[in-house]
Amino acid sequence: MKKKSAPQFEPALAELEQLVVRMERGDLSLEDALQTFERGIALARDCQQALREAEQKIQLLSQRDGNEQLVAASSSLAPDLDDPEDDDAL
Repeated sequence: MKKKSAPQFEPALAELEQLVVRMERGDLSLEDALQTFERGIALARDCQQALREAEQKIQLLSQRDGNEQLVAASSSLAPDLDDPEDDDAL
């Protein structure tokens, strides 16, 4: 049995946002509103799953020797607050 491939996060989120706009207009029939709502719930679940998977990957990648470590990508993104030379970065 093939594993269901998860949709791309960004396209799913964009579609979900479009559905919200359609529903907020309030001009859908009851049947269309229910179908739109059902599709929105499926997209929201897909997005949540994609975020959970991304979080798990980040946790795995950030683990070193059994200890989780957060490493700043660069000093410009996360200046050392204890270093007086970085005061200009704030």
